[in-house]
Amino acid sequence: MAKSIYRVYVIELSKKIFSERKKFREANPQFNGVLECLYVGMSSKTPEERFKQHKTGYRNKKGHNISSSFVQQYGRYLRPSLYNHLDMMTKSEALKMEEQLALQLRKQGYAVWFN
Repeated sequence: MAKSIYRVYVIELSKKIFSERKKFREANPQFNGVLECLYVGMSSKTPEERFKQHKTGYRNKKGHNISSSFVQQYGRYLRPSLYNHLDMMTKSEALKMEEQLALQLRKQGYAVWFN
């Protein structure tokens, strides 16, 4: 059986999320409002397909909502310049890279949400 290939992607969120969602604000105490609010995720879908799933509140075959409410409500567009340098990877590699990229972007001054 072929291994699934995963990608890490970044979505820009409306800055309204910072004032409207306490959970997001608490995860980003370093944020000074200068740069953008972002969501970092990983998927076996293309970033474009996954963004569309988030925005439409996609549910899997078991009926579970697998969309981020943050992206569904506040997602603006993909930010390929922040992830195009990353290669495709295995699921375990993508899980690690999702966190690494999110923390790296936080250090740069972005407000970031990841799972």
